[in-house]
Amino acid sequence: MGETLHRYTVTVTWTGNTGTGTGTSGGYARAHTLSAPGKPPIAGSSDPAFRGDPGRWNPEELLVASLAACHKLWYLGLCAQAGIVVTAYEDAAEGRMTEEAGGAGQFTAVILRPRVTITAGSDPDAALALHRRAHALCFIARSVNFSVAHEPTIVREGT
Repeated sequence: MGETLHRYTVTVTWTGNTGTGTGTSGGYARAHTLSAPGKPPIAGSSDPAFRGDPGRWNPEELLVASLAACHKLWYLGLCAQAGIVVTAYEDAAEGRMTEEAGGAGQFTAVILRPRVTITAGSDPDAALALHRRAHALCFIARSVNFSVAHEPTIVREGT
């Protein structure tokens, strides 16, 4: 089977011009809108540590969210294929980024902490093992150059 190319287009529109453009580093807002056809817009900014609006999503949060969502989607699909019935899934994911003295930085790790509830008749050992398989298949995790760790918890209904 050959490769298939998928394309994803997103428009980022800066909305933070307060009237003087980028005349000074403190004279403009970091606000922007992320949009794609047929989808609701996402209000974005930079991290508050970098003069951003704490009420808007920042790129660092979106990266962590992308990793967590990709893992969840693969995991649920694998569980469905394996006959493991998941009834709830919540991930308290955390990203770790190091900022260098000159201002550059990079993510050093993301830790996914999914709490998965399965039916009493589902196999908890198999449910736990599928996290490794989901990680190996996740498009986003396969694309980053830092560690993506998993600390899953499996809960069986009725126990």
